[in-house]
Amino acid sequence: MDRLGAISSHIHHSVGRRTHSVTTVAAACSTSEALTLKLSVSFPKHLKIYHRKTTHALVHLRPISASSASPPLPPSSGSNGNRKLVLVACSTVTVALAIANRVLYKLALVPMKEFPFFLAQLTTFGYVAIYFSVLYMRYQAGIVTNEMLAFPKSRFIIIGFLEALGVVSGMYSGANLPGPAIPILSQTFLVWQLTFSMLLLGRSYSLNRVAGCFLVAAGVVLAVMSGSEQEQILSGVGIVWPSLMIASSAFQAVASILKESVFLNAATQLKGKQLDIFVVNSFGSGFQAVFVLLFLPFLSNLKGIPLSELPSYLKSGVACFINIGANTTGCDGAPLLPLLYVVTNIAFNISVLNLLKFSSAIVSSLAVMSSVPISIYILSCPLPYLPEGVSLSPFFVLGSAVLVMGLVVYNVSWPSKHDSEVL
Repeated sequence: MDRLGAISSHIHHSVGRRTHSVTTVAAACSTSEALTLKLSVSFPKHLKIYHRKTTHALVHLRPISASSASPPLPPSSGSNGNRKLVLVACSTVTVALAIANRVLYKLALVPMKEFPFFLAQLTTFGYVAIYFSVLYMRYQAGIVTNEMLAFPKSRFIIIGFLEALGVVSGMYSGANLPGPAIPILSQTFLVWQLTFSMLLLGRSYSLNRVAGCFLVAAGVVLAVMSGSEQEQILSGVGIVWPSLMIASSAFQAVASILKESVFLNAATQLKGKQLDIFVVNSFGSGFQAVFVLLFLPFLSNLKGIPLSELPSYLKSGVACFINIGANTTGCDGAPLLPLLYVVTNIAFNISVLNLLKFSSAIVSSLAVMSSVPISIYILSCPLPYLPEGVSLSPFFVLGSAVLVMGLVVYNVSWPSKHDSEVL
């Protein structure tokens, strides 16, 4: 669900190396939060990127879609003032949308608690429509070539399978977890991604990144498992749903690593050309949508619904989503809340990209990270369709603070020569 803090830090290492690395890094994104780095990037003037303890002003970079560009003139003091105002405005909007995205994720699952499949499929098909539309326009513009479209699809199938597992398991577990626990457990994505990157790609990382991941993991454990049984936020929930949420982050992390490997291999198969990001995301999301559909019989069986009753289950799910009919008890809030979540999710990801263009990876990371404690607090309060609220124990608050500290440590600008150029 929320993986953008880690992704922004990945861009931080790649932009200073070469322009098209941003596109490569974008593939590391998971689909649930994913539009952000799946759009082509056009850098603003004098975008400062902190890399290897030096500051580079990228004044000669051309927009990806442009054929040529002349070096810009140095900015005046007036333009610097305007840029600061734009930066503050973009940061404020990004933080607000990040909080809304996290809160609406839980609220959208309230009416769809028995049918999270529909919310997963709605989100998936929404991104499929966006990606393939942009892919078609880029193909017409000559940016995407026939060679790119003919790239072997076997890894896209695996990516789609893993992302489908991630989205479905995340929504099924999120529907049964207390709201504040969702942002906490979803931060394990960073730990999984670093771990799988070292195991599958042989990457090594600086001490601050390893320490940051350790603090994130420690914060998660402290927040959800410390204190007496009555004080724990997962008291009475059981082990299945928290484990499924953590597994969801693992599936998404492996998918992001496979996306990166696709880009690395494509440079050889396409004779040095970079595979367009929308080729990967379009076909990956397309296969994800197929697998989400194929998972439905298995998921319904887990809920005790035999295959013969699946059509009736689907009919009930549609009726609950549109909230029409006599048998829609417990579906209050649909379809408004699910649709609000999908729209907010897209707007949030676009806003993060926009903030990245006007600032740096660190600024965008900190903006996204700041939404974690705020959204936890909001989700603990009585909300529409969640009137009971959740009591936060001192251990949960302490664990949340340790987790946020870990995210900050991970994203501080202390890269070493052993760090990955992309991750």
